[in-house]
Amino acid sequence: MKKDLQQKLQTLTPSMDSQGEMGHGPKGSAQEAISYLLTGGATTLVNYAAYLALLHFKAGYLAANTIAWVFAVASAYVTNRIFVFHSRNQIGKELVSFVSMRFLTLLMENMLLAFFIQYLQLSPALSKIVVSFATVVANYAVCKCQIFRKPAGYQPTLATAKGEEIHE
Repeated sequence: MKKDLQQKLQTLTPSMDSQGEMGHGPKGSAQEAISYLLTGGATTLVNYAAYLALLHFKAGYLAANTIAWVFAVASAYVTNRIFVFHSRNQIGKELVSFVSMRFLTLLMENMLLAFFIQYLQLSPALSKIVVSFATVVANYAVCKCQIFRKPAGYQPTLATAKGEEIHE
């Protein structure tokens, strides 16, 4: 009985992750990765749908990618803040940081698209798929390490340890 109670308390007690941040142990890290993949998949669909629609209406591939990026970034910020990183940071500052960092990946993506389309002669649709792999990895690293990190001295409550983060 006592051992069962201790095990239940351990699952509710946050632990330090490899970056020294409070987490929910290996289960929390896996859950975060799964949440990121699911919300990232939805964001990618928004991005591709806008990109392909704009190409269909004869927009240039760089213009189409940049406009699609706007829709994808809006979707990504909301879903990452709420469902993946459970952020309680100040929205304005965090949003500016998010858009700024994502802008760097837009530049990277546009350069890679130009390379694949102009020099390797791949189709714009196929190039977008290939380039997206690098973009997804870069975006996750930026979000995890720079944008949605917990503030110094962050102490989760029992509610946050159980995943019941309060969003202000």
